[in-house]
Amino acid sequence: MHSAAFAALDMDWTYDLLDIPPTALHAAVDGIRAKDVAGANVTIPYKQTVMDQLDTVAAEALRARAVNTVVNDRGRLGGYNTDIPAIRSALELVGVEADSVNAVILGAGGAARAAAVALEGARITFVARRPDQVDLPGRTVRWDDPSVASLTRGADVLINATPLGRREEMPLRPAALPRAGSVIDLVYVTGGTPLVRKARALGLPTVDGWEILLSQGATSFLLWTGRSAPLEAMRETLQP
Repeated sequence: MHSAAFAALDMDWTYDLLDIPPTALHAAVDGIRAKDVAGANVTIPYKQTVMDQLDTVAAEALRARAVNTVVNDRGRLGGYNTDIPAIRSALELVGVEADSVNAVILGAGGAARAAAVALEGARITFVARRPDQVDLPGRTVRWDDPSVASLTRGADVLINATPLGRREEMPLRPAALPRAGSVIDLVYVTGGTPLVRKARALGLPTVDGWEILLSQGATSFLLWTGRSAPLEAMRETLQP
């Protein structure tokens, strides 16, 4: 996606994948300070641990307790969370105004926290495996709580912030989908996740993980380069 963006703008830049073991994380982050490196994306499992190695962290990323984009400013590293504006854009696409809705977020990790920041002002319920072990900005219930189905059925917006769906898992029974709300799934797989496919079959407004991926990538691109991302060139590389 980013390589396509660089090519579209005739930029002699590259975007490389680095698979970093935990013991090499510190050295890898220091490597981002090099003069010829503009920054990096950070993914699971380092979105939180990387924060201690950065010089600055944007306020929203601090609130989400997760960084997914690092920017090198002349050797100083700044951390950002581009999932937050991407989720805000998704909410706009499905016509949801955060300050007036009942939201249910599946998950309790960095993506769930980013969704909560994007939903500031909403009434939020998190569905988590271990609600007694997490500190989240809203009500939290266990996955096996008997109230989960009624909560999701009555949600104005349901957000899947778990990895469920990557291997065709359905995080909820179809009968537990919102009666009249919207569904946003942060997971992206070819053909759409089972959650997205079922929600669309029911006629519910949806945004899938591909749109989130594109949107957050465009924000990262702007942070690194100072230039607006060529969205169509980036979109063509994705496989929804």
